Amino acid sequence: MSDRTANPAGPKTVAVAPGDDAAPEAVASSMDVLLAMDLPVTFDVLPTGTELAAELAPAEREAFMVERLDAADTVLFGSSNGTTPGIAHLRWGRGTYANVRPVEWRPGYRSPMAHPEHLDYVIVRENLEDAYVGIMGDVDDLRSSGLIGPRARLAWSGEGRYAAKIITREGTEKVARFSYELARKRGEAKGKAPRLTVSAKTNMLPATDRWFCSIVEEVGANYPDVALEQYIVDDMAHRLVTRPDELDVLLLPNLYGDVLSDLGAGTIGGMGLAPSGCYGDDAAYFESAHGTAPDIAGQDRINPTATLLSAAMMLEWLGLDDRAQRLDRAIGEVYAEGRHLTLDQGGTATTAEFSAAVVDRL
Repeated sequence: MSDRTANPAGPKTVAVAPGDDAAPEAVASSMDVLLAMDLPVTFDVLPTGTELAAELAPAEREAFMVERLDAADTVLFGSSNGTTPGIAHLRWGRGTYANVRPVEWRPGYRSPMAHPEHLDYVIVRENLEDAYVGIMGDVDDLRSSGLIGPRARLAWSGEGRYAAKIITREGTEKVARFSYELARKRGEAKGKAPRLTVSAKTNMLPATDRWFCSIVEEVGANYPDVALEQYIVDDMAHRLVTRPDELDVLLLPNLYGDVLSDLGAGTIGGMGLAPSGCYGDDAAYFESAHGTAPDIAGQDRINPTATLLSAAMMLEWLGLDDRAQRLDRAIGEVYAEGRHLTLDQGGTATTAEFSAAVVDRL
């Protein structure tokens, strides 16, 4: 998904974190597929969250995971409910500032849309800033500091809480350049003029959101071949449902990207189909975007598609483009055939049966 690929020469090591609840079932099933591909990759499969919790104290867990994750070239991470540590390190510790969420419908996906065949775009979510910087507290602290002035739209004087929204020029420029490069790459692959769309709440939050979009426009001066469009984020939510065919690469600040990427997944058929990759300048990790699905843990029912598609993104980043395409093709063929689909896609196949069908297609 990015030109920031690992050096394709030499064997690679992938740390595999199975995660929590039902996620280890999706990861184990996906590993069956990856191992069947005879990849030039060494997989370091780590314990599940439950296994880690049984053996190590929380601080020891964190240190263990960080050491093993950092020893690998990249990471395939199963969803965590907080028991499996490491995601914060992979994200903020490794500076993976671009979260890439493909939204692509394939024949066989159980989409709620009447005409899903035009759904093929990518959301790039800035991954480190915005409301996720973790600066939160009591409104009284802001009052006593003098940061709440007479112009603040605060209609009450009682108890309150706040969360800070931080946008930086450096962070925005990085993710903007990433998005323009991705738009170019997709345009070349499709034989079309590259397009980038940026969206935020520019009308209500000029200091952060309008500035974010302005910086993206400034960076665009270095990409005159990429057409740039801009929409207010509530209009953008509407367009994801009514006019998704007009999109190719959509860049969003962190919070809006988190919300709208799940909306996009819903239009193609659900979170079980939603892969993601998080990219920095020299690091990346890959994880399914669904949660841990505790309600179906241990039932061999979780859809491994999101994990498998995340693995395909990982193989591309490792420079194994032909293997990534082979895996992507096999998944598409299983859906097009329709005989081995999981329950969330209207079928009866178990997690293991779906992955076995992908192996057969390989």
